Amino acid sequence: MSPFTRRNLLASTTAMFVAATVGGAMADGQHSLGSSRPGLQLAAATQVSGKVAETQAALRDLWVGHIFWVRGVVFATIAKNGSAASAAEQATVANAKEIAGAIAPFYGQAASDQLFSLLAGHYGAIKEYLDAAVKQDSSGGSVATDHLTANAQEIAVFLSGANPNLPKEALEELLLAHGGHHLQQIQEVQAGQFDKEAATWSAMKGHIYVIADALTDALAKQFPEKF
Repeated sequence: MSPFTRRNLLASTTAMFVAATVGGAMADGQHSLGSSRPGLQLAAATQVSGKVAETQAALRDLWVGHIFWVRGVVFATIAKNGSAASAAEQATVANAKEIAGAIAPFYGQAASDQLFSLLAGHYGAIKEYLDAAVKQDSSGGSVATDHLTANAQEIAVFLSGANPNLPKEALEELLLAHGGHHLQQIQEVQAGQFDKEAATWSAMKGHIYVIADALTDALAKQFPEKF
């Protein structure tokens, strides 16, 4: 088994494991941050204010937009539909700007700009992996995986530094699993395993909701006066 394949298998397995465990936590009324580590959970509020619910819905919509448009890039690129891939990529960038803009009222424009740069790095690593997969370049895929991993760590450091209610290691686990979903999706689309990709897509949505909800909970705790 090549290093490229081993990396992909590890990422895929991690993604599915975390998606399953956080799904159980959501059913129990909690948002799990790294279920393999006890104590790293953000408990759901017993009474959710209207502003919290509004913020939660908005962040869920934005983050689902991220995986939706990246999925569009993946399908169009593998189908060699350049115009569709370009349109999906433009939408991906616009969505990243909206996600970054959502934190500006809390942390300011400079922080928003920094988050956008980090999200651009996240997408850039996914695109790098996608291009390597299309070329069947195992070395390039390995490098892209390293870039995606490093970027997840950078985003975790940034968000945990901004909000003490977001533990860095727990965030890193969530973001690595999210990245693993992207890689798994690319592999399945390229292999024509569309039934498996449909299941991965469902897991991606559930997992991205956990991330959005964790951010909402953390903001509500840090800025109670805004909620």
